Amino acid sequence: MADHAKTAAGVLAGVGGESNVQSLVHCATRLRFVLKDEGKADAAAIRATPGVITTAQAGGQYQVVIGNDVPDVYAAIQSQTTLGGDAEGGESGAKGNLFNRFITMISSIFTPILWALAGTGLLKAFVAAAVTFGWLDATSTTYTILNALSDALINFLPLALAITAARYFKASEFTSFAVAGALVYPTITALNGQPDITFFGIPVTMVSYVSSVIPVIIIVWLQSYAERFLLKVLPGAVRRFLTPMIVVLVAVPLVFLVIGPISSLVGGGLAAGIGWVFQTLPWLGGAIMGGLWQVFVIFGLHWGLVPLFQLEYQTTGQILLLGPVFAAVLAQAAAVAGVLVRTRNKNLRSLAAPATLSGFLAGITEPAIYGINLPLKRPFAFGVVGGALGGALIAMGGVFSKAFVVPSGLALPALLGNGNMLMLGIGLLVAIAVPFVLVVVFGFTDPVDAAAPATPAVATDTVVLSPVDGTVVPLTEVPDAAFADGSLGKGVAIRPTSGAVYAPFDATVVAAFPTGHAIGLRGVDGVELLIHVGLDTVKLGGEHFTLKVQSGTEVKAGDLLVEFDGDAIEKAGYDLITPVIVTNGDLYPDVSDVASGPLSHGETLFRAISVDSLSTAR
Repeated sequence: MADHAKTAAGVLAGVGGESNVQSLVHCATRLRFVLKDEGKADAAAIRATPGVITTAQAGGQYQVVIGNDVPDVYAAIQSQTTLGGDAEGGESGAKGNLFNRFITMISSIFTPILWALAGTGLLKAFVAAAVTFGWLDATSTTYTILNALSDALINFLPLALAITAARYFKASEFTSFAVAGALVYPTITALNGQPDITFFGIPVTMVSYVSSVIPVIIIVWLQSYAERFLLKVLPGAVRRFLTPMIVVLVAVPLVFLVIGPISSLVGGGLAAGIGWVFQTLPWLGGAIMGGLWQVFVIFGLHWGLVPLFQLEYQTTGQILLLGPVFAAVLAQAAAVAGVLVRTRNKNLRSLAAPATLSGFLAGITEPAIYGINLPLKRPFAFGVVGGALGGALIAMGGVFSKAFVVPSGLALPALLGNGNMLMLGIGLLVAIAVPFVLVVVFGFTDPVDAAAPATPAVATDTVVLSPVDGTVVPLTEVPDAAFADGSLGKGVAIRPTSGAVYAPFDATVVAAFPTGHAIGLRGVDGVELLIHVGLDTVKLGGEHFTLKVQSGTEVKAGDLLVEFDGDAIEKAGYDLITPVIVTNGDLYPDVSDVASGPLSHGETLFRAISVDSLSTAR
């Protein structure tokens, strides 16, 4: 079972600690950090952390790809730090050029509602398919109820976006909710398209705000500035209730008079442009979406297209852009399925099997892309080719979706009955068959099993020598809950009396943090050890530490790993207590023969007890 606390701790240390994090949000598969100094992040150490697929830097964010467990790892980081929650996102967290800031904003606003939007969209697709195939009567009350519960979120999308936008722009959430509520209020919605609408004599061109995106984001952004101004200038006795009253009184008419009509024109123009491309050159639009969608995902640029999906749906009631994306997703899943068939590498096959399943069924392709297809190069390229060909055929068939869904095998009902179904079937078949056949026929450079880090078939007990000179203390006395309660691993702590860290056994350095405050080792017997010099010392940014090795270095017991100035570290206000813990508790669940009192480096510190040893003892 995945240890999300360990993954969270490893990722946090790898990005330079909490002090180096400006903001943190997560999307469907990634932790998205905005770091104060990306130079402090150790990509090798992060990637070596159990539960991490890979890292990427795009859109002004340092992205850590986790996969399906990302909400759990995010929650674990929240429990260990003050990151996330009210602190996530925000303009203070945005940096870089205007485009990067736009991508960050869109991902922060849409991420919290993405799965609910996709889930209810999938339900709406199933309901529509049931009506199409005659399984459900559209005049029945059953249909009315199912349609309402599947359509409510997309219908009242401005309300949801008001909350997430308020969190991002640091505005009052419930004032934003009141503004958005006015936009979709039943009597206001009924005014759409009616002539001679005025507000205090000013003509109003009323447009529909149902399912809208742009107006609420713009007005909440403006609201954030208005609130800061009003809270500063209004008397303390009245500012708390006058501020929301003034904001609502000004913001809603501003939307009706200016923002709404302009955004309606912009949205209509974009939707018309999309429609023109898919009507006149459908193969081109489909090939671009099907071929490049996964490339957009790699760089985080796909978030820039999410509002276009919604604008197209609001304007036309359908999403042409979404059909070819099914081809893109299924093509990468098919490519990794080809790897599963072709490879003779046991480790690669064990990764490819679940990656194939999650790609085809759930549309989660990050494990396939980052773990297999991209590193092997050819499978990813073949997936792009299959996605482009399949996407072109789907677009030529005029296939569209009537709901926002995450493209996957399970979400295919969203496309059924919408466009030419023969072309849809051919397009999907091509998208799956082409990359699969290309991977199987032309192959790739198959990794050799021996090149992977060796883990013995039977884990054996390992004697861990003291890596530092000092006095042994129990982990329970470490003033850090993550170490003290053993959630990061079993072991002990040492109060150093000298300034050097030595290898406690023959090992490979799997994580050498550039700050020098921590070292991760994998022993020849398979035991994995973390030596963490001091608490919160990552905040020193490498000051007072001198790293003597790097990730991948082979070391022998007694080799020098790190030098540090203990006196300077303590004078800087940091506790020098040094936890030494076993991090792969699944193979080494306990320790024994723990030393006590003073000892020198090279003397026995404890014995890491293997699970095989425990089984034999029983």
